[in-house]
Formats: sequence, structure tokens, C-alpha cells
Amino acid sequence: MQHRIDLQRWGPSGSGMVEAVEACVHCGFCLPACPTYRELGEEMDSPRGRILLMKEALEGNVPFSEVEPYIDRCLGCLACEPACPSGVSYHRLLHPFREHSHKAGAGTAVGRLRREALHRVLSSARLFRLSLHGARLAARLAPVLPSAFRHLLEFSRELPWPLPAALPLPAQVSAVGPRRGRVALLTGCAQSVLAPEISAAAARVLAANGVEVVIPPSQGCCGSLALHDGFLERARALARRTIESFSLDVDAVISTTAGCGSGMLEYPDLLADCVEAEAAEGLAAKVQDIHVYLQDLGLVIPPSLTEELVVVYQDACHLKHARGIEAQPRSLLQAVGNLHLVEIGDGGACCGSAGTYNLEQPEMASRLGEQKARRIAATGAEIVASGNIGCLVQIRRHLASIGSSLPVVHTVELLDRAYSGED
Repeated sequence: MQHRIDLQRWGPSGSGMVEAVEACVHCGFCLPACPTYRELGEEMDSPRGRILLMKEALEGNVPFSEVEPYIDRCLGCLACEPACPSGVSYHRLLHPFREHSHKAGAGTAVGRLRREALHRVLSSARLFRLSLHGARLAARLAPVLPSAFRHLLEFSRELPWPLPAALPLPAQVSAVGPRRGRVALLTGCAQSVLAPEISAAAARVLAANGVEVVIPPSQGCCGSLALHDGFLERARALARRTIESFSLDVDAVISTTAGCGSGMLEYPDLLADCVEAEAAEGLAAKVQDIHVYLQDLGLVIPPSLTEELVVVYQDACHLKHARGIEAQPRSLLQAVGNLHLVEIGDGGACCGSAGTYNLEQPEMASRLGEQKARRIAATGAEIVASGNIGCLVQIRRHLASIGSSLPVVHTVELLDRAYSGED
């Protein structure tokens, strides 16, 4: 695709954006893979259409404000990337474009302030917890609250209440038996509030397989939410803190959250022209999803559940589409005795969580969430497993909306249950 994008004007991210624009041959293979195109049937709500719109805005032919609604409706699920025969790195265009759109003043001032506030809240476990409590207390004010806060209120209503108590983790968990590895564990910000037991389960499962686990107490938000939403300066600040916290002598840095792991792999691009560039490369080289690490390591003794259990595994977008991680979670689950794995059969369609998407685009998110919930319920499974906290919350919420009480857990929680001998 021909372009007249001024690289100098758009800074360090310009080359990545130009490469993505040039690589797109407008073939249309991305169309059936895109959730919003499937739902809306509009060319401009497809990856191909959005690439053309972003190109026109970057060339100065179209105002950013006219492009923003279509870009806002993009989930960033990256289903388009593996579907693309030309290898377009759509995320290398989308994320910096969103930053330039913010800087160009696209949207309303209130909308920009709301987004800034939302990211500040979500990147701090303490603020997130306080905000969820505040949203519950503000239920009577719902009709007069700004729309984003009403969505946060509705979101908080669907969460297990009261919220799980904070679960302090030790700085180190010793390996059981001969040590086979040493890793650092990312605990996440939203996950540490909504489901702190996931990190605890991950530490126990790793330790049971001979892995020493270091849990840096100085860690915080990795910046992935800010990165995916185009707040790149904030993402850089959080990335620098994460790099400092995880500058450890470990074999791997383990993530139990698809979005976080994917975001940390983008640190080299994010910090390419910064003094931390080399450190960013070093950390990204160590980042591994827990499914991949355990599968590559090999389970010492495959665990077994005490009773038969039918499990359906749901692919998180940033595992399946962004990183090609599909076989490893299934292989781990299939290694568990008395566990029977079934499939959703929807090709890994997005559940609609997508970081902050379910707060900012609640109508589309709900449509996708309900579709996912109905497909899951139709499998006849007794429990749902997935590898991303956002997916777990979204699926649990929409299963409840269709009257299903099907439990939803992280894959590692099922492994932990099998190792502990619990039903």
C-alpha cells in the first residue's frame, strides 16, 4: 500500500507504523477473523479498513477525530495477525496510532480525562480495590454518574462480593525436591485484586515441579493496559519499574495473564530509543507464559483429580493470536488424571474483555461475551479454564447473565487442585 507518511513527524514508532501500512495488500483475509467486522459488517470496522483510515490520518488527509470511533471499536484481539498472509504487524500500527490520536485531541476532553483516570485506577491494585468499593457504595448515584463510572459500577456488581481479601505472597517459594529451575513470578495488578489465588496457585504448582519461585515485592503494574490503549508514556514508566523489579538471576519471568505477558514482549519496541533498550530486550527474552514454561519443563508427576471432571478450555486472545499458544494449555490439562477436555469450537473468538474494552465499549463487549457464554454452556462442560484474568471475569459475568453457574478458573488453579487432592 503506497503511503506518504512523514516518519520524522511520528517519531520512533513511525517506522513500525509504516511497515504495517506497507505490508497490507488489502486482500481481505482478515475480515472473517475480526469480531467487530463479523458483528457490524462495516469495512471501516475491519482491520483492512482501519489500516486505511489510520494511513489517511497519519498522512494528514483525514482528522484523527473522524477515525477515532472506528479505532475505539477495535478490540486489539489481534485475530487478524495470524489470519494475514502478508504478515502485517497490526499491533505495531494500532498502539502508537492510539497514542497520536490522544495527542491530537481526538474525542472530548471529558472522554480523555475519563480514560486517564481509568488507567491510573487500573494500574494500581490499591486504587482499583478502593474504586470497586466506591462503585458499590455509589449505587444510588448511578443515574447521575458519568457513563464510564456507571459501567464500572455495573462491572463491580458482577464481581464476587465481597472482593477476595488481599493475599500476601512470600518473597520466595522453595522448590519441592531437586531444583529444576528458578523463576520470577509476575502477580499482576487487577489480578491481585480480583483473583489473588491465581498467583498463589501458580507458585505452588511451580514449586511442586521443582521450581524455585521468586516474587519481587517491588513489582506493580507492567504497563500492558496502558500500552494497548495508546498511553505509551505511562506504559514506558511502568515498564521501567517492571524491568528494575525483575532484574534478577532467574531462568524465566513467568506470567499467568495473557495480556501482561504479551505486553512485556513489546518492551523492546516500547523502549527502543531509551537508555533501557538493552534491559528491555533482556527481560523480554525471559518472559514466558506459565503454560509454556510448565509444558517445556515437563511435569514431574502428572497430577490427578479425585473425581471425573469435564473441562472446557477458552483461548485468551493474547495467548492464541498474539503468541500462538494453543497446544500447551490443552496438553497440561490432558495430563491431569480424571480430567476430560472438550472444545468450544468457535475458533478462539474474542470474549469481549480486551483490557478496558468492556468498560469503554460495553455494548459490543456484551454482545461478544454473551455469544461466548452460550457457546461454552452448550459444550456440557462442568468447569471453564482460561489463561487471562480479564477473560475469567468477562465469561463468569456473561454465564451468570444467561443463568449459568458454571465455575470459571485459571488453568493453573485446576492443576493446583489436582496436586492438592481436592475435589
